[in-house]
Amino acid sequence: MDKSFWDGMYSARERNWSGNPNPVLMQQASGLTVGRALDVGCGEGDDARWLAAQGWTVTAADISTVALDRARRLTAADAAITWLQADLSAAPPPAESFDLVSVHYFALPKANGSTAALGIAQSVASGGTLLIVGHAIREGNSWNGISPTDFLEPHDVGLLLGDGWSIELDETRSRTTPAPEGSGHTHDTVLRARRH
Repeated sequence: MDKSFWDGMYSARERNWSGNPNPVLMQQASGLTVGRALDVGCGEGDDARWLAAQGWTVTAADISTVALDRARRLTAADAAITWLQADLSAAPPPAESFDLVSVHYFALPKANGSTAALGIAQSVASGGTLLIVGHAIREGNSWNGISPTDFLEPHDVGLLLGDGWSIELDETRSRTTPAPEGSGHTHDTVLRARRH
């Protein structure tokens, strides 16, 4: 799944997602001290806009220029969001730069996922939070011909973090919003970890 895959997916429809922030993000970030946030795989920017509205200074990154162009068009000019075109699975963000790193439904291939996951995790500042949400792979459903068993789950990332982290939440839960069209996912896995 490279840039051309994601640009093609976003080009195929006028709007790919609901236009609402992810409920897990709203629940888990609401009690955090506002600071600098990184939205990994921001897509059309729904989570980034919600974070900015809560007072966060947001860097919203996506591999797709089509998604980022759409996100910019949907966002007020005065929003505290920096849009960044980047493949964070190949080139990690700056180390210890963010108080919250939010990773929702971001594909971390097992083939290179541990390197990518650790690179993204290292961008969390001391005292900051890493929040990762993904579709539960036990359901075995594919999406756009992509098998979820080829990717790390949030729990897998938690196992990689090491002693400098506290796992605050590691669970599978029922989805509260419909899954992407054609996926059939009914459960998500959620990892919330705090860096010491």
